[in-house]
Amino acid sequence: MAEQQTVTKTIRELMQQPGIIRSLGAHDVLTALLIEQAGFESVFIGGFGTSASLYGLPDLSFLGMSEMVEAVRRMAHRVSIPVIADGDTGHGDLHNVVRCVVEFESAGAAGIILEDQVFPKRCGHFSGKQVISSAEMVLKIKAALSARHVPDFLLIARTDAREMHGLEEAIDRVNRYCEAGADLAFIEAPLSTEELVRIGERVPYPKFVNMLAFGKTPIFSVKELEGLGFKMVVAPIDSVLLTARAMREMAQVFARDGHTQSLAGRMVDFDEIKAILGLNEFLSLRENLNA
Repeated sequence: MAEQQTVTKTIRELMQQPGIIRSLGAHDVLTALLIEQAGFESVFIGGFGTSASLYGLPDLSFLGMSEMVEAVRRMAHRVSIPVIADGDTGHGDLHNVVRCVVEFESAGAAGIILEDQVFPKRCGHFSGKQVISSAEMVLKIKAALSARHVPDFLLIARTDAREMHGLEEAIDRVNRYCEAGADLAFIEAPLSTEELVRIGERVPYPKFVNMLAFGKTPIFSVKELEGLGFKMVVAPIDSVLLTARAMREMAQVFARDGHTQSLAGRMVDFDEIKAILGLNEFLSLRENLNA
């Protein structure tokens, strides 16, 4: 676990340094630990993966703020890299936004994403979204900033206006949100390469981009996105998709064969999982204290 001011300082330093920040989505703490051990600069915890992991439900606002805060807390207390957390709409009106920022910050997150969807929201790559006015979202940004206790805590402003109002409206919105003080601009679900290029050209603020597997936005490599001018990239649900396929196959194999030995070559072995979880560090505690 890292101190709150340490992770927020780390994410601010990454923001100021050259290069793009990679943030891979984790739907649980073991996944976050593996992401950290793979050398990523940050880890993302989103509503889609958390809703699926905790309840087996889709991203349709089934998760309350307190449930998401506790998921953030568990993750932030186990990994040392910055945790970027999905704050949805702030879970309500301006006073809810204030509480959301305070709770996520105290849970150990290094940053939060707030979006301009109507509450209750839905996944940004689902159809039928609605957005609040940009003026109302500017007030939410200002409320979030007023609630921030750690100055380096990152505020990422997301708009879902592309689907309903077009790219130009979405660009105008995120520029307004960053003018109000947000640290990064995030346009959800652009539909083409040309739109990603236009965002890179028309948004003069640090930019966040979502590479959602099988979503509406074309997938680019981290290097390509950096070339287009993006500062942070997340692949938010890949861990959920891969885990779901692996678990479904394992269940089918066990049902068919009565064991899972045919999959042994695709599993980490028992010694590997003990090392991943840091078993020896805990078992050697008494010996180290007596030294």
